[in-house]
Order: sequence, then C-alpha cells, then structure tokens
Amino acid sequence: MKVARSIASPQRWFLVFLGLLLSICTILVQARSAADAQTAPVVRVSDLPPEGQETYQLIRKGGPFPYEKDGTVFGNRERLLPQESRGFYREYTVRTPEAKNRGARRIVCGGQVPRNPQACYYTQDHYASFRLIVDKP
Repeated sequence: MKVARSIASPQRWFLVFLGLLLSICTILVQARSAADAQTAPVVRVSDLPPEGQETYQLIRKGGPFPYEKDGTVFGNRERLLPQESRGFYREYTVRTPEAKNRGARRIVCGGQVPRNPQACYYTQDHYASFRLIVDKP
C-alpha cells in the first residue's frame, strides 16, 4: 500500500501544478486593461453591413427588435469592452443572411438610456473582437 501512495502522491502534485499553471495562463490571456478596450479599432456606421446599419437604427429608435434576445444584458465576460457594472451593456442581433440561427454578428451598446447609448461596438465573430461604432468620420 505504501508503494501505491508514494506513486500517487507525485502524480497528484503534478496534476495540481498543471491545473494551477493552466488557470494562470487563462487569466493572462483573457485579461485586458480598460485602456486597451477603449482604444479598440473603429468602424463608421456607414461601413457596417446593411443589416448592421438596420440594427443600429433600430437601437436608436428603441425597437421593435426582431429577436427575443435583443436588448438583453451583455455580461462582458470576455472583458474585451471597458469594464462597467453589470447591466450597463446590452446586446442586439445583426441579422446574417441565410443563417438558420442568430448568426455571429452583434452590436453591443452601453449606457443608462438604451435609445441613446454612450458607446456601441460591433462584433462579427461572436464576441471574439469588437470595433467601436462611430457616427462621424
């Protein structure tokens, strides 16, 4: 029995070390400063795909939105947008032609008044990257 324990103990410590190392790597990869998020690349409203322009105009009008999830809270779990309190960001679907589901394109807006957001961001890759939407060139 002692032989089995002495072999199991180094294996256990190795697994604990490996898990800790992977956790640290994950945090470092996901961590992004607020300054980095605020210097995100930009896209003009006129450069959004037509469906994105439609969605942006619907946000400014206050709807109605075609998808049930539109206007729901976006948690910013990826931490790619500037850090704000929960409920600050809301997500809206940008229709993807020929997609059988909601697709990967979204506009995420932040602010206290949904019709007049402080900032909106466009993602075409389901939250892997964002570009700040600007109204003027």
